[in-house]
Amino acid sequence: MLKFAVRRLLLLVPILLGLSLLLFVWLRALPGGPAQALLGERATAESVARIEELYGLNEPWYVQYWKFLSAAVRLDFGNSANTNRPVTEEMMRTFPATFELATAALIFAVGIGIPLGYFAAKKYGSWLDNLSVSGSLLGVAVPVFFLAYILKYVFSVKLGWFPTQGRDDPRIDAEHPTGLYVLDGIITGNLEASWDAIMHLVLPAIALGAIPLAIIVRITRASVLDVVNEDYVRTAEAKGLYERTITRRHVLRNALLPVATVIGLSAGLLFSGAILTETVFAFDGVGRFIYEAITVRDYAVLQGFILVIAAMYVVVNLLVDLSYGLIDPRVRVR
Repeated sequence: MLKFAVRRLLLLVPILLGLSLLLFVWLRALPGGPAQALLGERATAESVARIEELYGLNEPWYVQYWKFLSAAVRLDFGNSANTNRPVTEEMMRTFPATFELATAALIFAVGIGIPLGYFAAKKYGSWLDNLSVSGSLLGVAVPVFFLAYILKYVFSVKLGWFPTQGRDDPRIDAEHPTGLYVLDGIITGNLEASWDAIMHLVLPAIALGAIPLAIIVRITRASVLDVVNEDYVRTAEAKGLYERTITRRHVLRNALLPVATVIGLSAGLLFSGAILTETVFAFDGVGRFIYEAITVRDYAVLQGFILVIAAMYVVVNLLVDLSYGLIDPRVRVR
């Protein structure tokens, strides 16, 4: 298991180097270039030349890439051209909102998806199975922004059960030491603020987690159907083992391998920011901030955020690979 983990960790180095090189080339191939983005409408040939001289953009590409890589290792991505604040500070400001929303969406998708997929497979051909299959198809087909608007209109505007936008009620006096509003309310003993943050999370989490939920249901159902027909499951049943023992030791453990892969991919995508969901619900997170950076061509924000998000995606999937060792004993043996 240790050798497996070390191999996966060593693979991170060339993957991250390749990602950084692709990002470096892509951003400098965009129209206008970094100097044009910094100057905006005031850009002239002389001012662009001065900016390129100041930031070393007129140097050979390999020199620029080395400087970029050295700064990235120190998490120094410069200042945002839009807010004039360090990009690292903007990350620390926006990432907690996206992390909280993605975690809530993942809990929603996994907490409902795995049990529903399992019981749909166990009740194959029943109304529950047909309902889960139809619901999962609908969940994949409905666009996220459309579902978000429907949820907002029905449950916020018409019924008034949930807030319409934002992360908290501005009328509540709350401290936010970590930026994770639910956790902050618990830490500071302000349970009213914590509950208010949960209420603000419900609808965005459902909208964001709908597609992962549908995928997890279908993968779990298909995987369980494959496993329950295996010889070792029938042998365990013939031996008279309790059904919960068969489910825990033989069915779920083997069926969860493909499910863990899907959860890892979904988690990486969720934590990278949800532009549509954050925009509909006015959630001040990573996705919304990147959208604004694209609009104003804020290259410093784009290269910093995209590189960190890509690294996070790779690390999340590394953790999924390591989780195989906990699920499948064959990995530990290797």
